[in-house]
Amino acid sequence: MERDDFLDALAERLGERGLLREADEMARYVADWAGDRLGMPRAVARPASTEEVVETVRLCREHGVAMVPQGGHSGLVGGALPAAEGNELIVSLERMNRIRAIDPINFTMTVDAGCILENVKQAAAEHECEFPLALGAQGSCQIGGNIATNAGGLNVLRYGMMRQLVLGLEVVLPDGRLWNGLNALHKDNRGYALHQLFLGSEGTLGIVTGAVLKLSPRANQARTALLGVPSLEAVIALYGLARRDCSDLLSAFELIPRRCIELAMEATPALSDPLDQPYPWYVLMEISASGPLDLTALLEHLLEQGMARELVLDGALATSEAQSRQLWQFRESMLEGQRRRGEHLRTDISVPISAIPAFFDAASRSVMEASPDCEIIAYGHIGDGNLHFNILPPPAMPEADKREHLHALEARLFDVLDEFNGSISAEHGIGRVKQPAYLARLSPVERELAEGIKALFDPDGLMNPGRILPPRH
Repeated sequence: MERDDFLDALAERLGERGLLREADEMARYVADWAGDRLGMPRAVARPASTEEVVETVRLCREHGVAMVPQGGHSGLVGGALPAAEGNELIVSLERMNRIRAIDPINFTMTVDAGCILENVKQAAAEHECEFPLALGAQGSCQIGGNIATNAGGLNVLRYGMMRQLVLGLEVVLPDGRLWNGLNALHKDNRGYALHQLFLGSEGTLGIVTGAVLKLSPRANQARTALLGVPSLEAVIALYGLARRDCSDLLSAFELIPRRCIELAMEATPALSDPLDQPYPWYVLMEISASGPLDLTALLEHLLEQGMARELVLDGALATSEAQSRQLWQFRESMLEGQRRRGEHLRTDISVPISAIPAFFDAASRSVMEASPDCEIIAYGHIGDGNLHFNILPPPAMPEADKREHLHALEARLFDVLDEFNGSISAEHGIGRVKQPAYLARLSPVERELAEGIKALFDPDGLMNPGRILPPRH
């Protein structure tokens, strides 16, 4: 009866639309973008306001029910999936999708945490502003999830991670208290920056219900180029040249191997080979500005310098927005091409930018020694040192053996990463999937501090338990 009493009380507070109990109703809340599943939740709460989130959290604490805050289901480390035991309540913020305020002079926007990223970007554009976070999942991911995972994406080299794009937060704490830190100040040096504790915390310290986002002037012109490059060393040298010559106008610098161009064309048959002949590596770069600048001349000068130094072998320059979208389609479609290959290892590691070629060589040797028939697909955001060093298992390997094999290859990859003082997670977070590798690399001091923060905010261990840190017993 206790379970029924809890859900009945919750339904009374949230209304008929606010609580889902049946398995078929909850089906879309139990899988992430990759299709991974862990279990079925006890129920799905769908509060429509901050006040309803407060009521939900207070009731959960009263009944000792664990909560899993959930955004747009685009995570990749199991951080927002319900546990197999079926005892967790998913708290979906999808009904909290209001743009609360936009201040185009202060360049800030205050939003509900359930706002979809694409809608936030469109709302900013209507005021000649830009919210620069750009992700492949921006049509479905939510601001609360972006905050919880400290999302990065394509424009980090110019605008920074989500940590640099959030000025203030509104958070429901695990004991049901509401902390209103919705400050729209660009400079605020009053003691501890409490809002930063929640960025990247993956819902383990509280439920973000609102945020003040930092906007930028909307770029009214952009130039995009897809370049054929002879080597990884040339890619890094070209990035250094572009960073100096284009300065803060450089908004994207993406590394794409030839294999990903092929995967993109397989996934989107309308795409054709972008250059006259294939090249081992490609760079997709973009510069943008909001003033009366000659971006075409700037980009052409850069490419002249790059070709003179034999860093660039060939290139395609977009002369229209439609052509730019087509070039970016390669970056988007290659992900679908990988997904169609079935079970594979997805990583989001980072190393110092200058170390990318040496790391790639060392990691490739280590992986191929253990699995000569696997396929390595490495691409990523050169401007922030973030590589997606993904691995497709040997084609002939039995399906039942693939996951364990890929896990062993990941361990070898992470060992090489340690030699370069890199990070096992540059974007996706820790969640459940990366927890063992994360804990193995924590120093005793780091673990003590992390566990102390968790205990201070969530002494009952009810807020997304078992994510990042193991649950307390």
